[in-house]
Amino acid sequence: MTTRPTTSRRRPLLTIAVLLVLAVAGVGLWYLFFRPSGPAPVSLGSTPGETTTAGASRSVVPQETPAASGDPASADPAATGESAGIDGTWVIDPSVGSFDDFSGPFVGYRVREELASVGATEAVGRTPDVTGTLTVAGTTITAAEFTADLTTLQSDEANRDRQLRRQGLETGTYPTATFTLTQPIELASAPAEGGTFEATAVGELTLHGTSKAVEIPVEARLENGVVTVVGSLPVLFSDYGMQKPQAMVVLSVEDNGTMEFQLQFTKP
Repeated sequence: MTTRPTTSRRRPLLTIAVLLVLAVAGVGLWYLFFRPSGPAPVSLGSTPGETTTAGASRSVVPQETPAASGDPASADPAATGESAGIDGTWVIDPSVGSFDDFSGPFVGYRVREELASVGATEAVGRTPDVTGTLTVAGTTITAAEFTADLTTLQSDEANRDRQLRRQGLETGTYPTATFTLTQPIELASAPAEGGTFEATAVGELTLHGTSKAVEIPVEARLENGVVTVVGSLPVLFSDYGMQKPQAMVVLSVEDNGTMEFQLQFTKP
């Protein structure tokens, strides 16, 4: 009695295994080199010159400054009403810009992760569902706050978005994040049309049900009746009682990330 060789039986299995490895490697190479790049970190870009409300567009006209006269007081911005033009409460305006190209208001995150057969990449998720106010009096920002709905965070991977409901941010349990200014921001001068300024927003950030005192570097600009504020803050997950998310295709996730925001305010 002779025994049939098993080599011929193993060859098809070996061939299939090699093809699977090559396919996985091909997907990884495509992901690394051909997938669309994620959105860039927040910065002061071009501010939209008009807002859209209920499908109709309306131009936002900046507050006019009274013409100079022979009165020396007219040269003083406070006396002419230039600072008074920005005084008051400003509200985050969702009709400015668009979430499709991230020209409108949003709050989001950035986290480095290592994916199987892909390598290191940066996960970016953002939500346009943010509300808040900013109060200005002369050269002082006296109050500011915003609330973001984290249940509508969107990234380039729907499965990641679903996982965040029960892992990491656990948005199913902690649906919102809030920031409240706790110290006034003193500016060197009243914001002028087209001018930008940098400041540090000292306040309280509430994330994952935990509140902590934070200092967020921000940049802002007043243009065409819109105040645009951008900022970002490194966040250590353990500071807010968060565990790193886990998934089969994710080999590792860093234990920290970045919260970032772009907010556009207009006066009602």
